Amino acid sequence: MNTLAKTFAAAALIAVSTFTMAAGKPEVSNAKKAVINLSTADLAIDHYVAVMTEGQSAGVEQLFTSDFKQNVHASADKTNSRSEVISFLKKQKGEQLNCKTSTTIVEQSNDYMIAKVAQQFEGFTKTDLITLVNDGGNWKVSQSINTYK
Repeated sequence: MNTLAKTFAAAALIAVSTFTMAAGKPEVSNAKKAVINLSTADLAIDHYVAVMTEGQSAGVEQLFTSDFKQNVHASADKTNSRSEVISFLKKQKGEQLNCKTSTTIVEQSNDYMIAKVAQQFEGFTKTDLITLVNDGGNWKVSQSINTYK
């Protein structure tokens, strides 16, 4: 009886651990099809951070709305279209950035969220203010405003 109880306890622990890991990261079901689980805003933010800091390009098209725009405020201001950003990100090919990243939720509702993603590099900080929208049950980034300090 004691062995049976230990077996059930171990099975329950494994099941809980598996569910926790599955809920914690965006899920790529097939690298070629690159279907990412973006059912929550948190998963979309996690995938955005992974794309921007770890060079992940799987599912990058799925992450951005069709009218996505990126505004970069630096020495010369620039606006990038969705296709320009996706093209750039696909060229990264897994290159990881050496930075410390933090995310803060600025505003949220059932259909949109505004988040601040700060990337601390040696010598400067890049801050992305991103707007996410719930697009038919999937959360997508509709706008990104980048500043450098």
